[in-house]
Amino acid sequence: MDTDTAILASMLIPMLAAAGNMLLRDAPDLRDGMTLVAALATFGCVMNILVNVGNGTTAPMVLFSVMPGLDMAFNVEPLGLLFAIVASGLWIVTHLYGVGYMRGNNEDNHARFFCFFSIAIATTMGIAFSANMFTLFIFYEALTLSTFPLVAHKGTPEARNGARTYLAILIGTSIGLQLVAIIWTWTITGTLDFTKGGILEGHVAGSMVAVLLALYAFGIGKAALMPFHRWLPAAMVAPTPVSALLHAVAVVKAGVFTMLKVGIYIFGIDFLAETGASEWLMWLAAFSIIAASIVAMTKDNLKARLAYSTVSQLSYITLGMALATSMGVLGGGMHIAMHAMGKITLFMCAGSIYVAVHKTEISQMNGLGRAMPITYTAFLIGALSIIGLPPLGGSWSKWLLIMGAADTGQWVMILVLMLSSLLNVYYLLSIVGRGFFLPNPEIPAGARSAEAGLLVWLPPALTALGCLVLFFYAGGIETFLTPLVADMGVGDGQ
Repeated sequence: MDTDTAILASMLIPMLAAAGNMLLRDAPDLRDGMTLVAALATFGCVMNILVNVGNGTTAPMVLFSVMPGLDMAFNVEPLGLLFAIVASGLWIVTHLYGVGYMRGNNEDNHARFFCFFSIAIATTMGIAFSANMFTLFIFYEALTLSTFPLVAHKGTPEARNGARTYLAILIGTSIGLQLVAIIWTWTITGTLDFTKGGILEGHVAGSMVAVLLALYAFGIGKAALMPFHRWLPAAMVAPTPVSALLHAVAVVKAGVFTMLKVGIYIFGIDFLAETGASEWLMWLAAFSIIAASIVAMTKDNLKARLAYSTVSQLSYITLGMALATSMGVLGGGMHIAMHAMGKITLFMCAGSIYVAVHKTEISQMNGLGRAMPITYTAFLIGALSIIGLPPLGGSWSKWLLIMGAADTGQWVMILVLMLSSLLNVYYLLSIVGRGFFLPNPEIPAGARSAEAGLLVWLPPALTALGCLVLFFYAGGIETFLTPLVADMGVGDGQ
C-alpha cells in the first residue's frame, strides 16, 4: 500500500468501525470482533507507513484548498508517525480492555460507546498526519466533540457536569485563544504549513513572539497547562477505558503533540532560543509539574490522583519544548511514548480494581495487592516507569529532559524534575504499599485471587511489559526522532 493511501485508510477504517458498531448494535460478539479487526488494520496501515517512510518526511498530500495558504493536507514526519504508532497500537490493547470492562461492569450502550471511541481514534490519526496547522485544528476540534459523549456516557448528573466542564474548557481555549493565534500566524506569514525551522522568523519580533506563543500555549487546552487543566480531572467521571486511552494517550497526547509541533514547525526551536520567548512557558510548565504533583498527593480517589499525575507529566513535554534545546525536544517527543505506556497501565489497573471489588478510594484498598497480584504488579511497573527508574522506559525520556535543562544551564529545572520524581514516589508507590503490606480483615491470608476477568487484567499486564521493552528500545526511538533536531544550532554544547 502506498503511503498516501495508508494515511487515508488509517482515518477511514476507524470511521467504518464506528458505523459498524451502530449497525451491529444487537450482535455484541460480532460487533466487538469487527472493531478489533479494525484496530488491527489501522495499526497495520501505520506500520505500513513506517516501512515506506521510516523517519523521513513526505511531501504534503493536499485533499482540497480553502484559499491560498489554507489546505486540507496530510504528510508523514517522525513526531507524527511516532504519535500514530502509539495511539493505533494502544487502541488494540484498550479495545480488548474496553470489552472486558464494559461487560464486567455491566455498563449500558456498548455500541454507542465503541462508536464514538472509534471516531476519536480516526480524529487522532488526522491530528498525527496533519501537514499544517489548519488541518490539525480541524481534527483537534473533532477529537473534542467525539470524546464529549464518552465523558458523559454514564448519564449521571456528575457525568453531565464533568462533560460540560470538559467541553467548555477545551472549546473555549481552542476557539478563544488557539484560533486567534492561527489566524494571526496566517495573516503575517501567508501559510500555516509545518516547516522545519519554523515560519515566523522575520514576521514577528520582540514581545509579540511571547504573546503569540502564549495564545498557542493556553489555546492548546488539551496540554492541560495550569490554569486550564480542570477539564482533565473532570473527565475522570467517564468509564475507565476512556480514561485509559483517550485521557492517557489520545486527547492529552494530542495536546502536547500539538505543543511540540507548534514549537518545532511554527516558531522554530532556534527562533525560540534566540528570542527567549519561551522562557516564561518553561517556568509555567515547572510550576504545573510541581503543583499538580502536590495536588495528586491529597487525592484519595484513585482516578483523581492519576488525573493530576497526568497534568504534571504532560508539563514535562511542554517543558521540553520551552527549553528550546535539541535534547529538550527529543526528551519531550520520547516522553509521549513513555508516559503513554506507563499511564495507560495505571488507568487500566484502576479499572481492574473497580470491576473486581468496586473500590474507588485509595484508603479502601488496603491489602488488595495480595488478592490481585497481577493487577498490582502491573501497577507497580507502570508507576516505576512514570517515576523514571530503570530498567523502565520513563527513565530515558526524563534523562533527556534533564540533559536538555543542563544544556542551557537551567539548574532549577533539573531540581524541578528531580523533585517531581520524588513526589511521584510518594503518591504512586504508597498505593502499591497499601495493597501489598497493610492488613485488611476482609482479605484473609491465603484468600483466592480476586482478579477481574482475563480481558480486564491481561491488557495492563501487557502494557506493563511494554514499559520494560521500551527501556531497551529507547535508543531506537531517539534515533527515529533525530531528524527533528538535525539542523538545530541549540542544545548541542554550543
